[in-house]
Amino acid sequence: MSHTLVTGAAGFIGYHVARRLLERGDSVVGLDNVNDYYDPALKEARLAQLERLDGWTFERLDLADREEMEQLFRRYSFDRVIHLAAQAGVRYSIENPHAYGQSNLIGFLNILEGCRRREVEHLTYASTSSVYGANEVLPYSVRHNIDHPVSLYAATKKANELMAHSYSHLYGLPTTGLRFFTVYGPWGRPDMAYYKFTDAILAGRPIDVYNHGRMRRDFTYIDDIVTGVVRVSDRPAEADPEWTGKAPDPATSYARFRVYNIGNNESVELLRFIEVLESVLGKKAELNMMPMQAGDVPATAADIESLARDTGFRPHTPIEEGLARFVEWYREYHGV
Repeated sequence: MSHTLVTGAAGFIGYHVARRLLERGDSVVGLDNVNDYYDPALKEARLAQLERLDGWTFERLDLADREEMEQLFRRYSFDRVIHLAAQAGVRYSIENPHAYGQSNLIGFLNILEGCRRREVEHLTYASTSSVYGANEVLPYSVRHNIDHPVSLYAATKKANELMAHSYSHLYGLPTTGLRFFTVYGPWGRPDMAYYKFTDAILAGRPIDVYNHGRMRRDFTYIDDIVTGVVRVSDRPAEADPEWTGKAPDPATSYARFRVYNIGNNESVELLRFIEVLESVLGKKAELNMMPMQAGDVPATAADIESLARDTGFRPHTPIEEGLARFVEWYREYHGV
């Protein structure tokens, strides 16, 4: 049994990770500010699920509040930290950039400081496939260059990886970054396309389909994401004895630092994804074809060989199964 801090615990991925840890017998302190980026009622409903489980404690506070974060790390003795809180959203980062500086940069610095001062045995944190930016080589590999982000959100996540490496180097703090690819499933985020599509299709409204449906995404089911997160957290990052500054590997280091992709290892065209969703819902969608949005990329696909080699796990849930589970939850939660 470990004592773990899970930040963003009222969020989509954070809720599921906290639940998995509690169900296996760990004690979990969840942190979230329960902001209104999307409907707080959904966040409160997730928290209500967690409150039923033994070993759960919740702290409602803001990552960017330095004094509160310092007190949090003094109040508890965490074995591990799984940092999933962030200001999410590619398009929202264009409208409200300062929110990303506060949460994703200052907030992450507060997490790093807490971990190093309290000698936490492993920090696992959320990065994103968005860091690959203008890279057009698929599948994305953790050994690819990520120097050309196309959104501020992606830039802050790349900054998190760099900040984590500096703490691994300076203080010996084991850190592992996880680049999530498009995550979907029950208790998901209403601002994500699949959730908005479901809302609109059932209400008989048209759905906006960007890049005229020619987008491709590595859709990854939430249960697969959670298994990957927990397995990585259980395996503190180690130094790579073969790493050399003459031929630096971006995914490893002479320090206790790692970066992994977590994706389904399959890129699905958006129109195919909509087709499957229509089938599960039993209703056709009215498509409003749109151009590419600023900050978007046409395709994503994950190379997950490093994750599979080091953890023995490969995400594997097909979209037909994952979307059926999401729609079942959606109908129950919304009373449809």
